[in-house]
Amino acid sequence: MEPRISLITLGVSDLAAAKEFYESVLGWQAAPGPPEIVFFDLGGLIFSLYPHEKLAEDMNKSAGKGDGYGGYALAHNVASIEQVDQIFTDLKQKGANIVKEPETAFWGGYSGYFADPDGNQWEVAFNPYWTILEDGRISMEKK
Repeated sequence: MEPRISLITLGVSDLAAAKEFYESVLGWQAAPGPPEIVFFDLGGLIFSLYPHEKLAEDMNKSAGKGDGYGGYALAHNVASIEQVDQIFTDLKQKGANIVKEPETAFWGGYSGYFADPDGNQWEVAFNPYWTILEDGRISMEKK
């Protein structure tokens, strides 16, 4: 796995209030996207806001139930489904804690989760709607 973070997702209790904070207080501009998640393009690193319940569900966790959900996820995006599968094969061979096996996601991509020794959640994903640039940064526009 390349040493790169593509996406940081924060779980939030009120998506509209969180979006308002990041836009009004920080001056960030939300990118176009589906209404259930907010994306900000930070120069090739994507920062997103997603309701706690939905983020926990995506990890096969329960928000607030003490089962390892920490309120955020770090993501490493790759250019294909095969790359996701290869990374998970490598992770398993090295004894990593697989939280969720890669699978087709409801949003049209393909992803899975693993955790580091402290339980920090990492998603490895292929997003068919985004382009990975040569330097590893993300473009939210499909080329």
